[in-house]
Amino acid sequence: MAAPRVLAIVLAGGEGKRLMPLTQDRAKPAVPFGGLYRLVDFALSNLVNSRYLQIVVLTQYKSHSLDRHVARTWRMSPLLGNYVAPVPAQQRVGKHWYLGSADAIYQCLNIIQDERPDIVVVVGADNIYRMDFSQMVDSHIDSGAEFTVAGIRQPIGLADQFGVIKVDSEDPRRIDAFLEKPTEVEGLPDAPHEVLASMGNYVANADALVEAVTLDAENERSKHDMGGDIVPYFVDRGTAGVYDFIRNDVAGSTDRDRHYWRDVGTLDAYYEANIDLISINPVFNLYNDEWPLYTGITSLPPAKFVHAGPGRLGHAADSIVSPGVIVSGATVTGSVLSPGVYLHSWASVSDSVVMDGSTVGRHAQVHRAILDKDVVVEERARVGLDVEHDRARGFTVSESGITVVPKGTVVRR
Repeated sequence: MAAPRVLAIVLAGGEGKRLMPLTQDRAKPAVPFGGLYRLVDFALSNLVNSRYLQIVVLTQYKSHSLDRHVARTWRMSPLLGNYVAPVPAQQRVGKHWYLGSADAIYQCLNIIQDERPDIVVVVGADNIYRMDFSQMVDSHIDSGAEFTVAGIRQPIGLADQFGVIKVDSEDPRRIDAFLEKPTEVEGLPDAPHEVLASMGNYVANADALVEAVTLDAENERSKHDMGGDIVPYFVDRGTAGVYDFIRNDVAGSTDRDRHYWRDVGTLDAYYEANIDLISINPVFNLYNDEWPLYTGITSLPPAKFVHAGPGRLGHAADSIVSPGVIVSGATVTGSVLSPGVYLHSWASVSDSVVMDGSTVGRHAQVHRAILDKDVVVEERARVGLDVEHDRARGFTVSESGITVVPKGTVVRR
C-alpha cells in the first residue's frame, strides 16, 4: 500500500497579546527563543524530522519578521517538490482577514486543492516540544477516524485552562466529548488525577477537513476556530479520534524530556521555558542530534570570554551563550544569551533572557529580566532589581516579577 500524501499546515497568525511587548513588532511565532531559535522553528523541525516536507505556514499578524525568517531559513530542495512556504492572509473569499484558525484553512483551500493530499496535518506554531507526527498519522489511519486531536496529559487542577478531551470508555482512541475549559471534569480511567488537554495539533482526512471548514464558513454563529468549532463538529459526527502524546516516542529522547510540552502563551511561561533549557540535566534537551532543531545559521564568530584579572573575570555559569556573544569581564549566571550580545566589564546578568544585539554596560546589573533585541543598558543602570522602579519607567513586569524591556530601548540609570 502506497504511503499517503501528506500536506502540513502551520497556523502562525497568532497575535500573542499576552506576550506583549515581545509581540509589539512581530507575530508570536517569530519571537526569539533559546538563544538561536524562533518559536516557529520547533513546529517546523518536528514536521521536517517526521519526513513531511510539503509545508505551508499561514501568517497574518505583523508577519514581516516571520515571513523573512521562514523564507531565509527554511529553504528546501525543489527537486523533489519539497518546500516550506509562508502564505500571508489574502482575502481570497471576501474583504476580511482570517476570522479564526478554521477560517484560515478555509481561505487557503486552494492550496489543498492544488496539492491533493490524502492527509492534512495541522499544527500550531508557538509551543515548545518534540513530536514525531508520522506516528500520529499512522494512529489516525489505523483508528478509522476522520479527524484526530493530539492530547497532552495535564493535572486535573489545570483543566479549566485547556480544551479537555473526554475519551470513549469502550474505545480510548475515540473522543466522546470535547469540553472547553471545564471547571469540573473526570480524570482519565488510567490516571484519575490527569486529563487529556488538546495540544492544538490535528490530523485530518483531507476531504473531511475541506467539508468541515466549508460548512463552518457558512455558519454565522461560529467563531471559526479549530478547537472550538471543528473539533466539536467531528465529535458530533462520531468520527473524532484522539492521539495520546504519551505514546509518541521521539528518537534520542530521554525519560526526562520525552513528553515535554510547554505553551508559552504568557511572559512567565515564556521565561520559564527558556530557563528550562539551562539546567545540568535539562527538562527539554536542545542537544538531541537524533531529532535536531533547525534554524537559520548566521556567519557569526564564536562566543568570546575575555579578562581574567583580579576582580574582573569574564565568565558564564549555568547559561546558554550563543555565537557572537562577547563577555568582557562580566559575570553571567542562569541566563540565555542570544547572538551578538555584548556584556562589558563588571556587568552582571543573572536569571535573564537577553536577545540579539543587546548591550549591557560597565557595572550595570540585569536580574530576572527579558531584554528584547538591541536593548542598551547603560553604565551602572539596573534592570529587574526594583520592579516598582521598572514599572515607573514604563517597562512591563509579569505576574511573577519578570521585567521585560522592549526592543531597541535605552535603559539609563
